[in-house]
Amino acid sequence: MASLVTKTTELVKVGVQHARPVLHVWQQYARVELTPPTLKDIPAIRSGFSKLIQGAKTGRYREVTVREAVINTLVAVEIYCWFFVGECIGKRHIVGYKV
Repeated sequence: MASLVTKTTELVKVGVQHARPVLHVWQQYARVELTPPTLKDIPAIRSGFSKLIQGAKTGRYREVTVREAVINTLVAVEIYCWFFVGECIGKRHIVGYKV
């Protein structure tokens, strides 16, 4: 039993050593990507929406490459899934939620 405990603690130590650099990189990206927009981001958001509307009016969506279309589709699916995750968090349960 004592050898099992020592092997388990050694395995946990090795796991923590390997996970620490990965979690450090994840933390750096999370600080940048998961922050809400600030007031200085508002002009960029407005210009992005105006470009989107202008592109819809001129038919730019017909000139999109396959790569851009796949990326845009994945972003839309991600937003859609985050909506459902937020709904489940808001209801505080998954049971009875019609997905």
